[in-house]
Amino acid sequence: MFNYYHYIYKDRPVQDVPNGIKIALVAALFLQLLWHSLQEPIIAKAEDLAPPLSTRTYVMSSLGEPIAVSKFLNLWLQAFDNQPGASISFHQLNYTRLTQWLDTILELDPRGYYPMLVAARVYGSINDAEKKQIMMDYIFYKFNENPDKYWRWLAHVVIMAKHELKDLDLALKYANALSEKATGENVPYWAKDMKIIVLEDMGELEAAKILVGALIESKEITDPYELNFLTHKIAVLEEKSLKKQQSVEK
Repeated sequence: MFNYYHYIYKDRPVQDVPNGIKIALVAALFLQLLWHSLQEPIIAKAEDLAPPLSTRTYVMSSLGEPIAVSKFLNLWLQAFDNQPGASISFHQLNYTRLTQWLDTILELDPRGYYPMLVAARVYGSINDAEKKQIMMDYIFYKFNENPDKYWRWLAHVVIMAKHELKDLDLALKYANALSEKATGENVPYWAKDMKIIVLEDMGELEAAKILVGALIESKEITDPYELNFLTHKIAVLEEKSLKKQQSVEK
């Protein structure tokens, strides 16, 4: 039986294609290869971090869901160093602009802590003293806005200044702020006591002893563990002071 559809749709041999079409196809392929060979190689470039829009704009664009958009911006910002075709290091980021983004995200979600976490643990961990200082100053700025909320991040900054920047004067500045401004019940004594540790590391043993003695005599500290720590610390400081005095006399 004659199959009409088979006749219509069966594959035709290449020989049936007119020569003009064959030549046109080969010429098109050749021209495409030639065009690609003449193009300059594509070099992936990292886009500059643009300034954030106003908080109001983000709230309006999210249909009144600021927390949702803050979480989205958190993810977008942290993934910014991995762009299509380009991978950049944190060293290449504009850190002043970066703090503007962190501020905007915090304004969108005032109860959130994630921007402070990445400021301290991610962007502040690079081996670049100048950019590390920008992050530390930003955390100090936010701490001064709300000490009882952001005390833990300033405590981290004290450690950064002490161990990473080797700047004990800067560490003492931050530790002083902790002991003077972070006075809420949620702030643990170890955070307030960081000033004692920094003074001890600076060799300011007498100043540290006076501070510890004042804390004990104030009767404000009732926690037995904290009192034991301070009592032990003053004994250690007195021992160090004695050794220091003996070494001077020799």
